[in-house]
Amino acid sequence: MEVSVIRICSQATNSKTELGFRDSRFSFGKFNEKLFSPKPNSVSFESPLRWGKSGLRITAQAAQSDPLPKSKSSTKSKTLNRVRLFAGLPLDVVSGGTVNQFRAISAGLKALKLLGLEGVELHIWWGVVEHESMGKYDWSGYLTIAEMVRKAGLKLNVTLCFHASSQPKIPLPEWVLDIGKTKSNIFFKDRAGKPYRGCLSLAVDELAVLNGKTPMQVYQDFCESFKSAFSAFIGSTITGITMGLGPDGELRYPSHRGFAKSDTVLGAGEFQCYDKNMLHLLKQHAEACGKPKWGLGGPHDAPAYSELPTANTFFKDHGGSWESPYGDFFLSWYSSQLIAHGDRLLSLASSVFSDSAVNIFGKVPLMHSWHGTRSHPSELTAGFYNTATRKGYEEVAEMFARNSCKIILPGMDQSDKYQLKESLSSPESLLAEIGTACNKHGVGISGQNSTVGAPDGLKQIKKNMLSENLNDSFIFQRIGAQFFAPEHFPLFIEFVRKLNQPDLNSGNLPTKEGTATATDSVHTRSNLSIHMQSA
Repeated sequence: MEVSVIRICSQATNSKTELGFRDSRFSFGKFNEKLFSPKPNSVSFESPLRWGKSGLRITAQAAQSDPLPKSKSSTKSKTLNRVRLFAGLPLDVVSGGTVNQFRAISAGLKALKLLGLEGVELHIWWGVVEHESMGKYDWSGYLTIAEMVRKAGLKLNVTLCFHASSQPKIPLPEWVLDIGKTKSNIFFKDRAGKPYRGCLSLAVDELAVLNGKTPMQVYQDFCESFKSAFSAFIGSTITGITMGLGPDGELRYPSHRGFAKSDTVLGAGEFQCYDKNMLHLLKQHAEACGKPKWGLGGPHDAPAYSELPTANTFFKDHGGSWESPYGDFFLSWYSSQLIAHGDRLLSLASSVFSDSAVNIFGKVPLMHSWHGTRSHPSELTAGFYNTATRKGYEEVAEMFARNSCKIILPGMDQSDKYQLKESLSSPESLLAEIGTACNKHGVGISGQNSTVGAPDGLKQIKKNMLSENLNDSFIFQRIGAQFFAPEHFPLFIEFVRKLNQPDLNSGNLPTKEGTATATDSVHTRSNLSIHMQSA
């Protein structure tokens, strides 16, 4: 087994710090389950902890260590410190009522506390808690996590997930999927009639399709059960609750299915209006507008999932159907259904937790592919009627403001210069556009990164933290083998240090190459040593 050990010791002296990495060697040894009894503010394990199947082992050691100090004198520091930093826990941290990788999670929480983070984010899955039958809840594993977070002295943001995950595989509740076997129209369907089983169609929100109950009633029961089960934590340890709004928890249609390769131009996506209930709503709307023929289906000249917007005529920059009276009719209806769905769910969350001292969030995607075109195809198929001639995010921000909720925006690690030129993508301009709409309506913004290890991702995150695009918190996604890997975790430590102590070293964040070749050790009041071992 090849072992790479990284030691990080930082101590502020003369307002200057450096990171040092040393002691790389080969080693063999038997895993030992015995855990030392650490002192308060210390993390100490007799042997490394293995993280999942990655082969990565983690040992966190510290002696009487305090969180990295925060500067109080710098104007720049005040700007950074207004944003609270969280880290996301693994999506599958709980399964079957059991906490997975318990010891590794415990060590990770203590390491994050020592770094000075505000807290962590926890995904609570509908398919895990209400797995077997409607109304039968098992919160045990998630309650264990909440207690671990409280003991670590951290805060907890909880995301209530009414969707499925494909990686790791976390399906919807079994009883919901059983209903879907004979009633496939509870799911979104594409033009080919293929159902999307990752969440329920928004068209059934208020239809009694779940054993005599509507999805909204089932979601409310779930939220109220959560509130009761976690009453000892809500308002103290739990300071934020994110309401799942659709695929991947985001307010959108499942217009892109599957994962696109990073070196592949993303297609335009497909409109998701072909399940029986969506078609019924469209037909009603068309008849009310005096255009019954427009209610027979979605645009006939729109491309398929992976096809470029230019593959057909609907999204053509000039003369495309999206600019026609029919295009405006369909896109206005399509986006209004999505916004109404978000309004129902955020109103439900605000009502259930109205007497709790927590912030309510909802997640809005950053559909930045093709944002450089006039029609913005990826945004339109996802449900956002936002084009070069129409400000579609105003309606979204207004809906969040109406429910006194905050927006989570992912993609804050993405910069324009690293996007494929062929995709005409612009995450930075789209982020600024959404940020402007939120600021206009007084909606707080919490940021997320899209992935660990995006090119210059940490620099881009810091840039957004200093901008008006982010004014609430940032949730770094996510803890796991890749997060704690030797090529990433030292960079994250330096990133956090520079946020907390911007005056110590105002230079750019280190590159991977610069970090790997650093040889000087750092002397700080915080003597944190993180050992990474790769099998």
